[in-house]
Amino acid sequence: MNQLQAQLEQIEPLHQPSMDMAVRRWNSIAKPLNSLGLLEKSIIQIAGITGNHHIDISKRCAVILCADNGVVAEGISQVGSEITALVAQSLAASQTSVTVMAKAAKADVIPVDIGIAADISVKGLRSKKIAYGTQNMLYAPAMTKEQTLQAIQVGIDLVAALKQEGYRLIATGEMGIGNTTTSSAIASVLLKAPVEKVTGKGAGLSSDGLRHKIDVIAQAIKKHNPNCNDPIDVLSKVGGLDIAGMTGLFLGGAIHRVPVVIDGFVSGAAALLAVNICPKVQPYLIPSHVSKEPAAAMILEALRLKPLINCELCLGEGTGAVAVFPLLEMAADIYQTMSTFEQFDMEPYQPLT
Repeated sequence: MNQLQAQLEQIEPLHQPSMDMAVRRWNSIAKPLNSLGLLEKSIIQIAGITGNHHIDISKRCAVILCADNGVVAEGISQVGSEITALVAQSLAASQTSVTVMAKAAKADVIPVDIGIAADISVKGLRSKKIAYGTQNMLYAPAMTKEQTLQAIQVGIDLVAALKQEGYRLIATGEMGIGNTTTSSAIASVLLKAPVEKVTGKGAGLSSDGLRHKIDVIAQAIKKHNPNCNDPIDVLSKVGGLDIAGMTGLFLGGAIHRVPVVIDGFVSGAAALLAVNICPKVQPYLIPSHVSKEPAAAMILEALRLKPLINCELCLGEGTGAVAVFPLLEMAADIYQTMSTFEQFDMEPYQPLT
């Protein structure tokens, strides 16, 4: 924990001079003021994150944390844990939804084994395995505190390594059967909301299956009594290795000043944990979309974030985060290359009150 605390102390506020310069640049461009809305704000935010008003998001990637969850043994998902390993291999082979989308978005996909319940050695899959899945949270805490901190550190270190490799924009994603169950448990505790209000059907459950899923989550929370004021305690008792790794990605983005994009519900739960661990992370978070899962909008509201798109996605894998890459690229291109009022010999727009 001391290592994590020392790293978090490095986080500084967004670089205001760079943001001010970005605002002046937007206001000089020959178009109505603030007419690109949230896209303008995102570019200004990226300037503040990186400390540079010259925006470069040309090299970008999606980091997909893959891990299994012991609670799958309770039948809370339509499929079994073996699917996690299969999809992880498909990610490495560029044969999943996010890899197709990433190709169109000119982004790399980097799958990471942080806790798959099997040994996999395939080209393109980075191995950072902490454990062979988590414990079944219905009967035991999902992870030890040590495992939780190790997984968070994996995420932080990944950001540092990717920055060294030249990446300037990172999308967060996950692959882990059962992780909408763990995310719902986290959301229920941190948002202080009833389990039934924050739990959805995930990858596809019947109404009876959803009731069973809610019951399992409620029992796990009652048994382990996670402390809502201690996010590490919550994460270790009812979370997962994939969520812990993504929590580290968000913390790492703030520590190393790299823009990191939230995906959907599971990624949002990790972002909520990151902010509860260190509130200074909040200004560094870049939202993408609002997932169809019930708690997704609640999490964004708690984080005080507005999604850039709403397509009713609930696929995971980082697909929603990757979907906003082209939007951000278009905004960055306008910001960098469009002519100014002065170049057109036009009177600039003036702010109206």
